[in-house]
Amino acid sequence: MTTLTASIDCESYRVTDQHFGAPYIDLDEERETPVPHRQIHGGFADCDTRFTFYFPPKDQWQGRLVMPMEGAHAGHEDFFGGALGEAMGGLPLTARVGGYMVETNMGHIGDDIDAKGGEDATLYGWRAAVEGARFSKYVARQVYGVEPHHSYVWGGSGGGRRSPLVLENAPDVFDGAMPFMGGGDVRPFPATERIKGAQVMSFACMFNVQRLLRDPGTASRLIDAMQPGGTGNPFEGLDTHQAEELASLYRQGFPHGNEFMIFTPMGQIWLWSSIADLLVEQDPTYFDDFWTKPGYIGHDLPTAVERDVIDVRTTVSRVVTVRDLLTDPAFEAPEYMMTKTMAGLMAGEAGMDMAYAIEVKGLPEGYRLGAGLQLTSGEAAGRQLYAISTVGDLFACDGHGEANLKRFEGVKAGDEIHVDNRKFLAFCYFHRHHLMEDAQFDSLRHDGQAIYRQHPVPLMSPLMGVSYTGHYAGKLLWMQHTHDSSLWPGQGLIYRDAVMATGGPDFAADHYRLQWTQNAEHIPPSYLPNGPTRATATWLIDYFPIIEQGLADLISWTEGGEAPSNTAFEWVDGQVKLPASASARGGIQPVVSVTADGGVRTHVAAGDQVQLVVDTEVPPHAGTIVSVEWDWDGSGSFPFQHEVTGRDTALTLQASHVYDTSGTYFVTARVRSQRDGDASQVHRLITNVASARIVVS
Repeated sequence: MTTLTASIDCESYRVTDQHFGAPYIDLDEERETPVPHRQIHGGFADCDTRFTFYFPPKDQWQGRLVMPMEGAHAGHEDFFGGALGEAMGGLPLTARVGGYMVETNMGHIGDDIDAKGGEDATLYGWRAAVEGARFSKYVARQVYGVEPHHSYVWGGSGGGRRSPLVLENAPDVFDGAMPFMGGGDVRPFPATERIKGAQVMSFACMFNVQRLLRDPGTASRLIDAMQPGGTGNPFEGLDTHQAEELASLYRQGFPHGNEFMIFTPMGQIWLWSSIADLLVEQDPTYFDDFWTKPGYIGHDLPTAVERDVIDVRTTVSRVVTVRDLLTDPAFEAPEYMMTKTMAGLMAGEAGMDMAYAIEVKGLPEGYRLGAGLQLTSGEAAGRQLYAISTVGDLFACDGHGEANLKRFEGVKAGDEIHVDNRKFLAFCYFHRHHLMEDAQFDSLRHDGQAIYRQHPVPLMSPLMGVSYTGHYAGKLLWMQHTHDSSLWPGQGLIYRDAVMATGGPDFAADHYRLQWTQNAEHIPPSYLPNGPTRATATWLIDYFPIIEQGLADLISWTEGGEAPSNTAFEWVDGQVKLPASASARGGIQPVVSVTADGGVRTHVAAGDQVQLVVDTEVPPHAGTIVSVEWDWDGSGSFPFQHEVTGRDTALTLQASHVYDTSGTYFVTARVRSQRDGDASQVHRLITNVASARIVVS
């Protein structure tokens, strides 16, 4: 890397938004990885807003600004320049679509608010991003000689939440947006209030189902029933209360076929840890009423919760760093995988010596996930954290504000700690008592009246920004995943409805598209543990190539008028239903179906040959099929690949396999298409999967 001597002039730039002081640059270097670029880092005086600009060489730049937006609460201006951001595409993707990349920390550092901005959600929702983008154009004129001719913003999860806000509120800066996995409430333009997030209530219900059904036999039976060739009855063997909560989960929109993720919490538990204190602050009476008043499970049906209560004052046995988790043989067992994966991701931000977890020995069984851990002595006395991952005596934790930044920094073995999960157990029924107007919650009403006693719907952290309005001038391509357990599919309909209400059908036809990505989770399967009977990659796909193709399609639409296709669908009882044929479905993803001996389930004797068929078709104008692979046994290895020409838009292919050992196997076909039919291409390979069940005796 080379430090540049030709400095960027900042002095003549005048901020548009007076929250921001004068811009400054504290790093300006030529770098060669991951692709050659000039990296400029800085911020705005008198506030916490920071930015990083990544400028590819002038002869590679095609005149575009591309701003990816970090998920969750954001708070980092270098996420997409790091390893995880690069896995999502990052700078190499930006360069491939002809752009330079802009990142901001959305006006705050880590999970803490800006002291100057306070709780002004407009700052964190869009204003910091917009001022950073404006300044980047000023810098681009000095780097390239001209400003970008078009600008685009995209992001998923929290980034999908905020990218439409940027397009809505800065029509002079951005021309197009591509949110994926977004969600939030809707208010008239211009929205200035913090959002009310349905995910809070949705996750509460999901955690309650996890808690109630966590017995290994019960959980396995539920997962198996909803896999290909299963009974299709998820309620078999459940008691009345368990069945009631599972039915509520489905009606609120949790996707069929991804039940494994109910028992594998990811970002959902982070949301609890980041807003638990805010929920109690906004509605303290609920967390008392739940245990003490009629109309709440804690009072009326204590048997549903009492066996899970933990309320113990004890001491810390050991402080565990990220390095400890990744190198200590004590944490080699498979059950530590998820904790280690998340710790490894955190190490990219905070370093290997971050005090990420603690061990607390001698606790009763109870329900440990989500439990509050408050230090009551030592250097960190008073710090409140919440368990985001637990294995035995190990508690990995996160929290709000300073607690998010420090975790267990300053904690020592022997420090006193209060472990109390009563707030979380009350939270498990939060969905009953905090109903939004969204149709998602209609099953918790009768004739318009709430079934259970109600409390005010809480506001999300101001770091999540403000409400959607559906009021914008550019192009917006929305992508939503059918198997997302963090932002459930129904969240993808909220913005569609806002656009229709604000602009009407004619505006939507010219400015809005919705595409569903089938069999996609919140994060790709490579970051998830495998299921008990099959690899995650046999029912979930890597959606990052779809994101890149979508961004390219958004650019073609905005600059050339080539509008992408919507995905046709029905919304039935909280579930997305997609047409069976690619021509009827639309979108860009191949449609795949698999049969074994003519059905989705077959029973054979060991040594018998099973006849397999895969039918696949690519939607119109979405390219051709460039690969078809088989995984025989659910291992996720895909050892067999058909020979294909790369010219076909539809194929029916046959294969056979012999199973020599008794057991249950999920055979899976994985199909990839490519817009130009280029089988040698490694980018924009659009994937889908389908499976059948084979029972061998």
